[in-house]
Amino acid sequence: MSAETPAATGQFTVRRQQFRAWRGERPFWAGMFVLLSGLPIAYFPYANLQIGHLTLAMATTAGAGSLIIGVLLVVLGVSLWFQKHVRVFAGVAAILLALVSLPVSNLGGFLIGFLLAIVGGAMAVAWAPGARPAGQSAAMADTGTGGTPEATDHETTVLRPVGGVDEPNDLSGTNPANGANGRHSAG
Repeated sequence: MSAETPAATGQFTVRRQQFRAWRGERPFWAGMFVLLSGLPIAYFPYANLQIGHLTLAMATTAGAGSLIIGVLLVVLGVSLWFQKHVRVFAGVAAILLALVSLPVSNLGGFLIGFLLAIVGGAMAVAWAPGARPAGQSAAMADTGTGGTPEATDHETTVLRPVGGVDEPNDLSGTNPANGANGRHSAG
């Protein structure tokens, strides 16, 4: 196979490109860091280390708090993947949960979970959706927010004066000429 020979477009290539497009439309890596941060925070308070014949239990009195913080971080990480519009809330919540995990769960999972949650939360808050690529098909470009198609007839959204009358179309009665200045009268 030479460099000029195009690679066969197989099922794996198509799925990889679909995943890449899906990943590019959301804060994927922020969600990954937040999700991974919940695992050490929830695991370490319940873990028992074996050093030879010596068992070291790291259980704390706040084991339930550690489990709750870990599960919440995992849920926030998944919500960053599938609900990209909650990215600011999820990012701020992940940062706050990371700070709470320091005293509650063995220094935030021995600083591993703490650092992952801080970085992931900061990435989620800083993420902004990018512009669509220029070579994208028209069917994909015509979708609005939420995946619903936008109106294709743009002429119906423009308001025009009826009958060509040159008078201003002021129906509110709140123009500066009559002294209302944007206030509505109560009666």
